[in-house]
Amino acid sequence: MKTEKEKMIAGEYYLAGDPVLVKDRRKSKNLLHRLNVLEYRITKKAREIIKELIPNTGVNLYIEPPFFCDYGYNIICGDHVYFNVNCVVLDCAKVTIGSNVFFAPGVQIYTATHPLEATLRRTLENALPVTIGDDCWIGGNTIICPGITIGKGCVIGAGSVVTKDIPENSLAVGNPAKVIRQLNE
Repeated sequence: MKTEKEKMIAGEYYLAGDPVLVKDRRKSKNLLHRLNVLEYRITKKAREIIKELIPNTGVNLYIEPPFFCDYGYNIICGDHVYFNVNCVVLDCAKVTIGSNVFFAPGVQIYTATHPLEATLRRTLENALPVTIGDDCWIGGNTIICPGITIGKGCVIGAGSVVTKDIPENSLAVGNPAKVIRQLNE
């Protein structure tokens, strides 16, 4: 029988109030408090907090506080990833980010979702993974919805809401985000 954490990561319905998940979120919130309030500047201590919060990263993960996430351990980053201020990553499922990816201020990545049926929604939720390829630039205040894949080399315009997968080397803008042209490789 799967644990609630295993169900969550697998994209199945799970109980968010499970004691293990509550403990994991509390640990994350404590680390975020230290990063966002006590450190706030990127210091050696802030880098240590980021490494503990998001252990599955390549080299040069840079986060401008404040930053927000649910767990941290479900965020997997390649090398040279940059988050500007006020980014939110709801990482109930895996969020896989390639190398050389830049997030402008206020980007929000959602994996968490809820059943459409109201009675199920009262107690259960689920999550769908998000994948962002290498060499992407995500514009300010973009929202990336659950289950989305953004191919390598993409630029997502500021204020976009990404509700469908974006193919490699595309410029996508709008709400909902639409590909307006292909980019040179």
